[in-house]
Amino acid sequence: MLGVPRDADGQAIKSAYRHRAKTAHPDSGGDVETFSKLKASYELLLDPVRRKIYDDTGFDPQLTDAKDLEGLMMLDALVNDIILDERQPGSFDPVAAMRRKLTDRIVNTRFHILELERHRGRIRNHMDRIGRRPESDVLGRMLSARCDAIADAMSKAEAEIKVIEQAYSMLEGYSYELDAEMPKAAE
Repeated sequence: MLGVPRDADGQAIKSAYRHRAKTAHPDSGGDVETFSKLKASYELLLDPVRRKIYDDTGFDPQLTDAKDLEGLMMLDALVNDIILDERQPGSFDPVAAMRRKLTDRIVNTRFHILELERHRGRIRNHMDRIGRRPESDVLGRMLSARCDAIADAMSKAEAEIKVIEQAYSMLEGYSYELDAEMPKAAE
């Protein structure tokens, strides 16, 4: 949009913006939408955090849906795993490995939710069996608070599953070319 190189500094970005804004501004006969995109690009490039995220992912954190950003953060961790993997490129499928790790996380999170539900059921069973003191129900309030905490944990786990599913969907369309035949180890 601004026509600056990838490593342009703040001064070069400002200069390019001012130059383009002269003709792109609606008061100078420019298009409102084009000027809006120009201004958004300028603001993105001047913010070092947004710029880094955009350079690394192609997403602007201020304009991207939070769900996409959370998925990107999850994929970023998986990309780090690929970088640290010592196996030879072409000898394994890192995209399939990322999908497996995401699937495993969903399965583990679902088991965690089932375990939380089991605990909550036990607490409720205790609550039904404990006789209440007429003046204050300290135990009832404590057990009820535990049930609420478990419900919050379950909600967080369900939200995590949605993020994992978003990250998984971001991998759609990717494939990886494996080497046809890997050299065999010397016997």
